[in-house]
Amino acid sequence: MRVLSAAALKSLFVPGGVLLVSVVGLVYSGWLTLALPSLSFLYYCAVIGGLLLAWRFHSGRIFLSLVVLFLAQQAAIISAGQPPFIPATLHALAFLIPGNFLLIGLMHEGGFTVESLAPIALILFVESLTVTVLCGASVRARSLPVPFSPSGFAIVVTFGTAIFFGLRFLLRRKPIDNALLWGLAACFFALRSASVPRTSMAYWAASACILATAVIENSYLLAYHDELTTLPSRRAFNDALQRLKAPYSIAVVDIDHFKRCNDTYGHETGDEVLRMVASNLGRVTGGGQAYRCGGEEFNILFPGKTTGEVVAHLEELREAVERSEFRLRGGDRRRAERGPDRRSQKSRTRTRKKQSGGPGPEAERASALSVTISIGVASCAGEKDSPHGVLEAADKALYRAKASGRNRVEVSGASPRRLRSRAAGIG
Repeated sequence: MRVLSAAALKSLFVPGGVLLVSVVGLVYSGWLTLALPSLSFLYYCAVIGGLLLAWRFHSGRIFLSLVVLFLAQQAAIISAGQPPFIPATLHALAFLIPGNFLLIGLMHEGGFTVESLAPIALILFVESLTVTVLCGASVRARSLPVPFSPSGFAIVVTFGTAIFFGLRFLLRRKPIDNALLWGLAACFFALRSASVPRTSMAYWAASACILATAVIENSYLLAYHDELTTLPSRRAFNDALQRLKAPYSIAVVDIDHFKRCNDTYGHETGDEVLRMVASNLGRVTGGGQAYRCGGEEFNILFPGKTTGEVVAHLEELREAVERSEFRLRGGDRRRAERGPDRRSQKSRTRTRKKQSGGPGPEAERASALSVTISIGVASCAGEKDSPHGVLEAADKALYRAKASGRNRVEVSGASPRRLRSRAAGIG
């Protein structure tokens, strides 16, 4: 999967970035005409709705993020909404919000268990007491109402945390990272506008909406994407089939001897092989889109392309997988002997290897697993062909590829000689 592809950049800015940019545009253009009570109502609806969605879908991290947002917004109201202005509290919030978001982003999603929520809840309790003390001290000092500007250290922490979430999202494509990125940015604008209650409330409401929509985005991701490989799932493939119009091609991809790999090296190694193959499929050229439809079977759709136009791209894909050498981690762990003296046996083994000059080339090659794929492809040239019929033809071509020795591309209805010509770009 390409980290900086057009699809990746689009998913980075949608929906959180678009929502925040829209609010910024409304504020600076003067088109933000909603009164403060209306903006407050929108904010509380987003917070309550987000908390309910997070509870319903067992998203503990979004729940905690909204709690952090609510506590920060209430502290900011006490600081900026009533005279005297309390800059000390806002300076503390400018540092605490990105710090809390970073902790929440790094924690493991454990739902609503005590083990998962208790540590962050305890931290929030201590921080709330600290902010309360700052509020009381600042009130006694009776500061003057001036525009608030975060300290340089708070700006560095905020931007560093935002960059971390942005890079993490591009690598993992998790909605929680996207929501924390743009939710944090909205909080930053809200604090900078703390002396203007209506503008500040607009940014608080935007942050709450961004965090709440992350629950919906995550539900969509689980429904339409495979969690292991991050490729679109069978449901997404079935939806895409209904939108196809002739001409188009469908390729069916299967990992050769995958069951043997699972039985020999274990399911953990099998999952790594699936991820490696999926990463190559995600980079398929020729306008194709790969889907994981179950087990070791993948499908690739080529809208607007015939078999003659996609065979060369599929051959390139097959060769890329074949070149992607997969190295086993620690050999066959399933067959490793267990017992109290296992560590000492490993030490003795390493000693013998050092004395003999280390493992030879044969042992090095033995730790590498060769992974290949077989591909069957068929195309629709007329309106009479149904997508399911084309898929069945591609599936039959896949069986022929396996029967012919695997690690090859087989075209439905094509002779071997014609297939080689197409792959070479002759026919």
